Amino acid sequence: MSRGLEVPYFITSNELVTMLSRGRILDIIQQKIDDDGYFIVDVDIKQGGRIVVAIDGDHGVGIDYCVEISRLIEGSLDREEEDFELEVSSPGIGQPFKVHRQYVKNIGRQVEVLTKSGEKYSGELLSVNDGGFVIKEEKIVKPEGKKKKELQIIEHPFNFEELKSVKEILKF
Repeated sequence: MSRGLEVPYFITSNELVTMLSRGRILDIIQQKIDDDGYFIVDVDIKQGGRIVVAIDGDHGVGIDYCVEISRLIEGSLDREEEDFELEVSSPGIGQPFKVHRQYVKNIGRQVEVLTKSGEKYSGELLSVNDGGFVIKEEKIVKPEGKKKKELQIIEHPFNFEELKSVKEILKF
């Protein structure tokens, strides 16, 4: 029996993504994040083994906590078997909400709503339920037949299915 040349086995990006799965990262961090009172906004495995984790909390997330989660993930993965790049952060200001708890966290704050039909609204996030939320929009309008402008307050209910994006807006 002759022994032929051994052909090295190269892992394709699709195989790497399979090994570095979203579910595997969630398994590593979910319990700790829940126990510490934070929540996961997103876990994304990008091409080339780039892992991007976004976490948040009702009172924000500090850099030290992001470092702690990053170390937990790195300590649970073997760099000998999996080459990866890791980024753990909180969602940036002005980034669209991705999970229900972000809506709850932002009750009482100003948000911008963009519907799938292209309509844009902004106002205070009043309430959130499983199906959607309500914002209070304040506009200064000039009613027909009157000389003075008046403050008009309108409550807009939204279903999550009709939305393209919702994000917090900061006013100074």
